[in-house]
Amino acid sequence: MSEELAKSLTNPTMIIALLVALAVFATFYTLVIPYFEKGDLNKRMKAVSTERDQIRSRERERMQAELSNKGSLRTSNNKSARKIVERFNLREALVDENTMNKLRAAGYRSQNALNTFLAARFILPFVFLVLAVLWVFGLGNLAEKAMPIRILVVIVVAYIGFYAPNIYISNQMKKRQHSIKRAWPDALDLMLICVESGISMEAAMRRVAEEMADQSPELAEEMVLTTAELSFLQDRRTALENLGIRTQLDIVKSVTQALIQAERYGTPLAQALRVLAQEGRDERMNEAEKKAAALPPKLTVPMILFFLPVLIAVILGPAGIQVADRF
Repeated sequence: MSEELAKSLTNPTMIIALLVALAVFATFYTLVIPYFEKGDLNKRMKAVSTERDQIRSRERERMQAELSNKGSLRTSNNKSARKIVERFNLREALVDENTMNKLRAAGYRSQNALNTFLAARFILPFVFLVLAVLWVFGLGNLAEKAMPIRILVVIVVAYIGFYAPNIYISNQMKKRQHSIKRAWPDALDLMLICVESGISMEAAMRRVAEEMADQSPELAEEMVLTTAELSFLQDRRTALENLGIRTQLDIVKSVTQALIQAERYGTPLAQALRVLAQEGRDERMNEAEKKAAALPPKLTVPMILFFLPVLIAVILGPAGIQVADRF
């Protein structure tokens, strides 16, 4: 039975049929799923509405930890992941400042997210290893290859499983950064208008968060968090620097540094925002021009593969039919 199953799974006809079915399903899913998606704006805004209380609780715990010289952890919802992390001491082995910054930039700021990430990096290599062993040795795939090559394939698959959570976090971080970067110049323009009208920076950020919620929920979320930190933390510089750390974007860090210097030395804030907004628009236009300039070389291969054969058939087809009818 296992041999018949292995033969059916390794049959080229079966593999091609599965790939075609997968391609059809992916196409159908891509076309249909946008109609069933619901906006998560209300969920995001509800989540960040209690951020001030969470910041207060976190700062209180930090102060208590400093007084007692004993670290305290926030309550985690995923108790299994927390037990795995504590049992194998994964924080010291896998966590560094870059890891925490990536998680924050991807939108995962809770302790539960960190525990889940570490548990996934610990468990997934074993899962991928078992699946690779079953696929290579259990189903008899790659039987014509030498044993060292088969073992190398199993090790590579387990290695991919170890870095799969990092790849997922990196993708989420890039998507979030792209949304923030695209809406950042407009947010600066709105903040400039608010500041020139005479309101404070906290009120300007709150207003910008409300106006930019539809265009970029990620940017609105970061603005709300920054407003909460500006209202709670004693050092306003720390709150502004946290915005740049959470986003991991140079354009945001430059704006936060300009805001810090304007507040420290008393320079006009509106002028700095106007210059930075113009720089952001210029950078966005330069990126669009780069993509437009790179489009013709990318279209060369599809045109040769798909358009040129059809064009030749349309031009030479009638002539070929006439020649065939005469001879």
